[in-house]
Amino acid sequence: MFYKFVKCSVFLFVLFFLLPETYARDKNILIFGIHPYLPASELIDRFTPLSNYLSRKTGKKIVIEVSKDYNDHIEKIGNDKIDIAFMGPVSYVKMVQKYGKKSLICRLEVNGRPTFRGVIVVSKDSKIKVLSDLKGKRFAFVDPESTMGYIVPLYLFLIDGINIRDFSSYRFLYNHHNVVLGVLAGDFDAGAVKEDIFYEYEKRGLRALAWSPDISEHVIVTNKKVSKKTIRELSKAIFQLKNSREGIKILKKIQPNLTGMVSADDKDYENLRNIYQRLIEVGYKL
Repeated sequence: MFYKFVKCSVFLFVLFFLLPETYARDKNILIFGIHPYLPASELIDRFTPLSNYLSRKTGKKIVIEVSKDYNDHIEKIGNDKIDIAFMGPVSYVKMVQKYGKKSLICRLEVNGRPTFRGVIVVSKDSKIKVLSDLKGKRFAFVDPESTMGYIVPLYLFLIDGINIRDFSSYRFLYNHHNVVLGVLAGDFDAGAVKEDIFYEYEKRGLRALAWSPDISEHVIVTNKKVSKKTIRELSKAIFQLKNSREGIKILKKIQPNLTGMVSADDKDYENLRNIYQRLIEVGYKL
């Protein structure tokens, strides 16, 4: 009995500790991490054509992994536990601040722009007309690490003299769809989402109350262990997406108004760093 117990223990040790390590170190496999801004099943569906395309172009097997939350995603790419990461702007800024710079492959280009905006939304028939009307109301955020679902909206409120303590209540709903659905259902008086989600639901009775400044778009980065040759292959393949019918189809699968992926530089995120730092200075624990 004891022998069987020891044998079973050794098997479990190999299964849970050694096999993942072997998997992670296989040079022909690249883990492509996605932050959970939408349900995992939807993200896998959206990004699988891109991962298949990049697998073909690089000769590597690219495996999608959706992180359990934003902090988990930052920690994984920061500690080189995943090879490639699709990151929101705030997550990127926080990752660089904590772990240092990674190799920037690209940023998104949406409707021909490499920047995007956030929207404070209310229902079309809401009596809320300006941001100051939100005092005493119920508000829906996406996630404490979300660029347009929390961080940038806090800055909009700060400019307008509003603190989140001024709301009667607020909640994190953990994806952008949940926020707009909560507002449309009347569970919340207002919410914060990124602009493409607003446009998706606008005709269902959503109204924009306020817009954020332009912020540099989502990025794709690689960890320090990915070879320069592989980075060159990834970059070339990604930049060519907008030039072929297959590539355009892949882009639109990720996001209907995604028109390309273009070069990015760390300084593109300087205005967001300033917003983030200002919020910390006034006492927000981000």
